[in-house]
Amino acid sequence: MIKIVSKNVIKDGQKDTFIQLTKELIEKSRQEAGCISYHLLQDINNCSVLTFIEEWQDQKAIEIHNNSEHFKRIIPLLADLRIGKSELNLYKEI
Repeated sequence: MIKIVSKNVIKDGQKDTFIQLTKELIEKSRQEAGCISYHLLQDINNCSVLTFIEEWQDQKAIEIHNNSEHFKRIIPLLADLRIGKSELNLYKEI
């Protein structure tokens, strides 16, 4: 199993738009083979920080996800709503 943690700092006034766009991404990603869980969380101390926490069966499932139509379409739209790049980390259980 691989966990992905993708932290995003959202531009002022863009949080609601970001969240709205993620609804389709989350729904369709959860239906993909190899997706164990897929969530968007908001930082309690800074409401401009939204973080995806995903669990995938393996690297192959992540590759398929990253090449899906909804991922390729929605991720660039989300990028326009955040400050800088997302902080992306992949983890494996030890």
